Order: sequence, then structure tokens, then C-alpha cells
Amino acid sequence: MQIKLYNSLTNKIEDFKPIKEGEVSMYVCGPTVYNDIHIGNARPVVFFDMVHRFFDYLGYNVKYVSNFTDIDDKIIKKASELSITEEEVAEKYINAYLDVCRGFNCMPYYANPRVTNTIDQITDYIKQLVDLGYAYQSGDNVYFRVRKAKQYGILSNQQLDNLEAGSRISIESGKEDPSDFVLWKLTSDDGKKWNSPFGKGRPGWHTECCVMINDIFKGQIDIHGGGNDLKFPHHENEIAQEMCMHDSTIANYWLHNARIDLAGEKMSKSLGNVVWAKDLLEKYPYQAVRLMILSNHYRQSIAYKEDLIERSCTEWEKINRAYLSLHRELELADVNFEGAEEVFLPEFLNNMADDFNTPNAFTTMFKLLKEINTSMRTAVKDYQVLATYKNSLSAMLNILGMIPDVKPLNKEEKEILLAWKKARAEKNFELADELRAKITEMGIKF
Repeated sequence: MQIKLYNSLTNKIEDFKPIKEGEVSMYVCGPTVYNDIHIGNARPVVFFDMVHRFFDYLGYNVKYVSNFTDIDDKIIKKASELSITEEEVAEKYINAYLDVCRGFNCMPYYANPRVTNTIDQITDYIKQLVDLGYAYQSGDNVYFRVRKAKQYGILSNQQLDNLEAGSRISIESGKEDPSDFVLWKLTSDDGKKWNSPFGKGRPGWHTECCVMINDIFKGQIDIHGGGNDLKFPHHENEIAQEMCMHDSTIANYWLHNARIDLAGEKMSKSLGNVVWAKDLLEKYPYQAVRLMILSNHYRQSIAYKEDLIERSCTEWEKINRAYLSLHRELELADVNFEGAEEVFLPEFLNNMADDFNTPNAFTTMFKLLKEINTSMRTAVKDYQVLATYKNSLSAMLNILGMIPDVKPLNKEEKEILLAWKKARAEKNFELADELRAKITEMGIKF
């Protein structure tokens, strides 16, 4: 199977060829941990987890890394507002983020590096840029010379002369060029500072990912991902530094997901127009939220509305009901065809391999569900066929990260369900109704 990816670096669909056979190295920019994440922030969490699952299913050894930016002006401000330390703010929201990841049934990361644990490597990296003439100290800050970077704008396809300075840090008068961005800033506020060759301060935003990728992967990686809003300036500035340091674009493939809008506007914590991911997970099954996100192609924006998640809940219930019915039928018949040939799964996998075409993948899944429901209504079940359906559906749901919550039956539960089925088959409806009431009372899902 040939996997094809839309590469944001080249703006075209390309065949995926890993650097190391059988291995995928992937880095996705993580959160700045000063607040909870909203559903827009959660889109890359869910999407790249699915990417992880897909490669894992195909047998690749996936090394998926996502960082935490745990020092930032917004964290300092939050700490001041709450009268706690920056470390306490960061720890609070790192734990909240990981809770959301677990709530979405995400696979474990290979690593979650933090900026505060990488300060020495960051200052060494900046010093090398200064020594090579790609950065300079001016006043209280160290800046990167954007105009010395080869092919600046290669990712965002913008002309340097038309760009405004891309940084979270305000433009300083000491810059040689308005487009230069800060690598290290000396600060007089109460925020945490570190010693460096440039003075006591803290790093800017754009260097940390370069350093972490080099530190963990020791060079070029397969995939670098994140939201579209990171393409410029963050990812562009990452590439600029690495082109100067190692003549590298960091990753062979850059993947960017589109955003989730609310009422036609970009979700923004500063504006307050957000839907918190943790609130959705408390209110709806996580599988339904994943379905809402993944049923749209990752490069297309999603307009969030309440009825959108409600429809996703309805669709998930159809999937869950078919899976549960099929699972119980095979469980009660004590049938296990683990080696059964999968149906519809090759079509599903081909859709996924086509730049993660999840809309088509879901169409294939629902074709399978139709076959399952038809087969389950027949009086005489073909368990070989049902087993192939079960294997296929299980594989699809595993790749999508939408795992039904089905507990195996114990001996008593199995006996009462078998008795109920026998009563129905013998048209002993009075007994069947009594047994069904007892089954409901016991909380058995079937």
C-alpha cells in the first residue's frame, strides 16, 4: 500500500517514504500551558493520534513526540493572577491537557519534552547561531537575522518584504530588520529567568521545537505537524533556523490541519469564544467527539455547532449498537475466527492512505454497518461471515480511536442472555420479557 500525504512544504500530494524503513518519526507542536484547551486546540490532538494509530496498525514503529511550552508571557501573567508560581500553572495545565488526551483515548506519546528542561540546549543552539552570524545581540535581546536565512518563506509562500515581524514578542527598536525575531529576551519582570551567555532571561518561542527535535531525533524527521495557524510565523521560523544551522527543512513532510470555527469566527481564548474540550468530553461520548472531528477531512475547516455534535452522537450510536450486537452474537455462540478474511477493510485502508481521506473512510465503514445489520436480522446466522465483519469493524474503529466500551460477559450474564434468546426462538414471549427485564436490571449491554 502506497501512503500519500499532502506536504505543506511543497503544496502537493507526495508518496510517503520514511527515512528509516519500518519507522515513522513525527513531531507535533504541543500547547502553551496557561489554560485548558478548546475543541479547536483538540483537533490536532485527535487527528495526529489517528495518524499515529494508522501507521501503528500498518506495523510501523512510530516515535510520536509533542512538546509543552511551559514558560511564556501568558503563563507568567496567569501565575500573577492566581498568586501561584509559573511551575504550578504549567503543571496544572499539563495535567489538564493529558487528562483530555486520555479522555480522547489517545495512544501514549513517545516523549513530551518541556522547554524548562531544555534551556541548556536552547542557549547552546542560540550561541551557535550568533557565532555563525545568523543571530545577534542588540540591547537586551538576541535576534535572528531573517534575511540571512536561505529560502525564507518556503513554507508559508510569502515574500519576505511583505511580511510583518512574526513573533509573540513585540517589535523592538534594536532590531536590524523589522522581520527579525527574538531568540532570547532579557526581562525585568517577576517571571522565571535563566543564566545564559547573553544575560539572564528566557527563550523566545520559535527555537524550542528545533532544539527538541534535534535532541530527541538527532536530525531530519519524517513528519512535522500542527494547526494551520502555526504555519506562519512559528513553523516558518523553525525552518529558517534549521536551514542556517543544518541546511535542513526539519521534516520531509509537513502536515497542517485546518481549524474549528465557532459561529463563523476563529476560536480564541482571549476573546472567550471557545468550547472547552473537557466540557464536551463530560457531556458526550468521546467517540462521538472524535467522529465529529475525523469525519471532516483534516485540511478542511469545521464550523462547530451544537447540532453538529448531536448528529455525531446519533451516528456513533448506530456504530456502537451494530458493534455491540455483533460482538454479543459471536460471544454467545462462542465463535472466534481471528484469522478470518477482512471485508471492506482494504477499501477503508486505501482511503486512509490517500492523505487520510476520513470522509471516504467513514462511507466505507457505514457500508460495512449496513451489511452487519442485514446479516444480524437473518434467522440463521453465518458466523464465519459475522466474524469477518467483526474483524474489519474492530480494525477500523481502532485506527479511528473510537473503541466501543464492551465488557466480556461473565458466566451468569452469558447464561441469562442465552436463556432469553432461547425463549424468543421458542416464541415464549412471557418468559422472554421477564428475562429481558432481569437483563436490563443487571445492566448488561447487548
